[in-house]
Amino acid sequence: MAMSDRLLAAWYNGHPALSLLRPLEWLYRRVVVRKRERFLAGEGNVYQPPVPLVVVGNITVGGTGKTPLILWMIEHCQRSGLRVGVVSRGYGAKPPQLPWRVAAEQSADVAGDEPLLIVQRTGVPLMIDPDRSRAVRALLAAEPLDLILSDDGMQHYRMARDLELVLIDAARGLGNRRCLPAGPLREPVERLQSVDAVLYNGASDDSEDGFAFRLAPTALVNLQSGERRGLEHFAPGQALHAVAGIGNPQRFFTTLETLHWQPVPHAFADHAEYSAQVLSFTPSLPLVMTEKDAVKCRAFAAPDWWYLAVDAVPSPAFVAWFDTQLMRLLPARLLP
Repeated sequence: MAMSDRLLAAWYNGHPALSLLRPLEWLYRRVVVRKRERFLAGEGNVYQPPVPLVVVGNITVGGTGKTPLILWMIEHCQRSGLRVGVVSRGYGAKPPQLPWRVAAEQSADVAGDEPLLIVQRTGVPLMIDPDRSRAVRALLAAEPLDLILSDDGMQHYRMARDLELVLIDAARGLGNRRCLPAGPLREPVERLQSVDAVLYNGASDDSEDGFAFRLAPTALVNLQSGERRGLEHFAPGQALHAVAGIGNPQRFFTTLETLHWQPVPHAFADHAEYSAQVLSFTPSLPLVMTEKDAVKCRAFAAPDWWYLAVDAVPSPAFVAWFDTQLMRLLPARLLP
């Protein structure tokens, strides 16, 4: 087990050695709390975009389903006729310059896996830059937009925001509720009291604490041909290799099991790089991966490689809440 996996297990399952990290946690908390206090006090150079900006992020390390929810938000806004753009850090991307406008024909090496997935799925204008304020400026200079979504950026306090949505994995929760490196939190748990909405990925119902949303599998898509097949393409009991290089691979493997297949799990680090050799497994079985992994594997995919397409399904209460926020933030002339 890799060091990162052992640390993750300790955060969520407990380990006495974590107490040794408390002094470092204290220093980390002090830095992040002071950083937010300066933001709230209006200190420093904070960029206020001329259009509403919505941050979709988390306060935990690891995957919480941000990309599927952002895809839902993009498509929801586009159906209302809104011109929406996205900014992202572009983790793992190596563009020739920054900020960088992501195009569907680019490689994941250049654009980053998640930004490329978003553009290929929706065609949305998307700019990557670790300096998200600079990314927003560049995006607005290139496109007339009504609304900007920030893929993560909760802790990027040089950028003002109109809404903050925090996603939490309902199964894992907040672990030991401690900050890095003694726990999985990027900011203290009290930070949740100041956000506009909390969404629990995998929750069955809304609660006083937040809204529920789930990830619904919709189809199998062949990496070579792009052909879409229904989930009945594989019969119940089908054995297959399952590849996931995401923040929480087990969630993907569990999804395959709920579809009554028998996955042989192959967990990789988030944003992992792949090759045909790395994904050459025995015995010979069909291979199913996440859509995020697929954008990096099409060039060398075998005929029986597929990705599982999933859609975020937020609760009706969240949809109504989000529409109310759009009505509050946007001029009436832009809304249907």
